[in-house]
Amino acid sequence: MANYLEVAKTWLSNGYDVETQREVLEMIKGDPKVLEDAFYRTLEFGTGGLRGVMGAGTNRMNRYTVAMATQGLANYLKKNFVGEEISAVISYDSRNNSQLFAKVSAGVLMANDIHVYIFDNIRPTPELSFAIRYLKCKAGIMITASHNPKEYNGYKVFWEDGAQIIAPHDKNIIAEVGKITSMEQVKIDETAFPQGIGAEVDKAFLDSQLSLLLSPESVARHHDIKIAYTPLHGTGVRLVPAGLKQAGFTQIYHVDDQDVSDGNFPTVVSPNPEEPTAMRMVMERADAVGADIALGTDPDADRVGCAVRDDKGKLILLTGNQIATIVTSYILTRWHELGKLDGNQFFVKTIVTTDLLKKICDKYGVEHYDVLTGFKYIAEMQHRYEGIKTFICGGEESNGFNVGSFVRDKDSVVTCCMICECAAWLADRGQSLYGYLQEIYAEYGYFKESLLSVTKKGKDGIEQIQQMMVDFRANPPKELAGSPVVKVVDYNEPEKTGLPKSNVLQFFSQDGCKVTVRPSGTEPKIKFYFSACGPDADARNAALREQFSA
Repeated sequence: MANYLEVAKTWLSNGYDVETQREVLEMIKGDPKVLEDAFYRTLEFGTGGLRGVMGAGTNRMNRYTVAMATQGLANYLKKNFVGEEISAVISYDSRNNSQLFAKVSAGVLMANDIHVYIFDNIRPTPELSFAIRYLKCKAGIMITASHNPKEYNGYKVFWEDGAQIIAPHDKNIIAEVGKITSMEQVKIDETAFPQGIGAEVDKAFLDSQLSLLLSPESVARHHDIKIAYTPLHGTGVRLVPAGLKQAGFTQIYHVDDQDVSDGNFPTVVSPNPEEPTAMRMVMERADAVGADIALGTDPDADRVGCAVRDDKGKLILLTGNQIATIVTSYILTRWHELGKLDGNQFFVKTIVTTDLLKKICDKYGVEHYDVLTGFKYIAEMQHRYEGIKTFICGGEESNGFNVGSFVRDKDSVVTCCMICECAAWLADRGQSLYGYLQEIYAEYGYFKESLLSVTKKGKDGIEQIQQMMVDFRANPPKELAGSPVVKVVDYNEPEKTGLPKSNVLQFFSQDGCKVTVRPSGTEPKIKFYFSACGPDADARNAALREQFSA
């Protein structure tokens, strides 16, 4: 990008509102580092789309960066669908400015002669994915920053298949956005009225997802399983409890303070159901009412956190890998029991997700695929084999899971229902979810996975992360927790991996340990994924963390 100060000065023109001009002027007069971080680049699409801190600047989420991105999207849609009627659907979560950004996006699309459907209130990302194909749209926009802290917002673009954009669409849209150098190039009509949608799509979405359930008789017998649930101030409040009730569950306990949709997320530091602190209140609620299951969803309700009781009656928070393990084992077992497996089904996970899932697939003769990190790559496999093979389910370690092909993204609504249905099915066997997990480990082997995230903020942080990857390539570790490294996989070499090029490294040791090093696509972080298997997996995983924390 050109000199960031000169770029910042262009934001002092009449094309920007007074509040934005004031904010930019204060940055120009203030800390140069703050100004540089706000203007040194234009936000790019990563594994989760456009995402950043809200505020003034080209490297921030604001009405102008949203408008410019949408103009680029509109231009690309019109190039792709020449002579066709183009429609798009927009949804948004409870974050600050989400509704504003949704309206700005609608105003740009409509000014470019694109028909727009917009939800009448906050709705989950999986419902947006469903709505694209249900309404026969060419694209979709979801305004959300998923589980990020309150300072963030984001803009996810979905294609006509209901999945988040991948190559070549992502790069081509960025190229179109790059041509928009000022707001003067943006067509926008903020007085236009998009077509509202709501209850009809809600019903179609829930009906389709709940048609995937496998054990209605067990639910009927154990409908009174106690379930505590929190949406963490987000969109899940609208559909997760409704889905559980429609599935047949009658004892659902809410965390009232967290049912309130609030972009400040006042009861949590970060609305991430992977984190124990975010799940604290729902686990307390579960203890108060004697619930065996505590569920939490992030603001756009694509991820789910789950706590279950161990053999001593204590609630423990499962990892994303453990949730995927339980649900995958349950679904494949039931498909087998129901005689639905004929060798033409498949399962997909990401390269950083537990390899235990492959073992479960192998047992049932279900084809297994590994893809790059990002649920959009799982969705790509769904689309690729549509009409050829049946996608049963798929998941990723970061608490994302999906079942069936109605939705082309991770979906906490169906996952919550599957977890609770599995509990009902296990109740018929006199078993708990925790006991089932131990049974799985006993059969396939014990796996221990963990994640270390290192945050490096700002422009300097991004450069440090890039240098770390250079150093790992030049000097890969010779051993992992004392065991020699026997294999290195560099995903920058697609000709060797068979997957798209990605800045990811994996190291494999002689004793079965695996370490994956990956810069985040949505946050200024570098992530280390550790995996060990066997009776001593806990100790070896801890040794890996210590080795890479040094």
